[in-house]
Amino acid sequence: MSMKQYKLVVTVPESDGDRLREAIGDAGGGKVGDYSYCSFTVKGTGRFKPEVGANPAIGSVGEMEEVVEDRIEVNCDDSTLENVRKAVLAVHPYEEPVIDVYPLFSQE
Repeated sequence: MSMKQYKLVVTVPESDGDRLREAIGDAGGGKVGDYSYCSFTVKGTGRFKPEVGANPAIGSVGEMEEVVEDRIEVNCDDSTLENVRKAVLAVHPYEEPVIDVYPLFSQE
């Protein structure tokens, strides 16, 4: 019986992309068949405005910021999803990283 599959998506400053991809793979994310550390990355621009009370890793409170970011996508299953989520939170430089998780349809 195969496990339920998910797509985990997270954006991170481009300079931290390799470190995050490694942490995700170390936690078991990105396993596809006989391959490991599989991911897909696309570059984009993240925009945000830190509000009062925020402690931004990049930018200043009250000012709009733009950052070149990697959007990293990896597959996970039931047995690895929570470990991968925790690994992202442990190494991500942002105070509040956005992590999207989408269920995938079975290919069987």
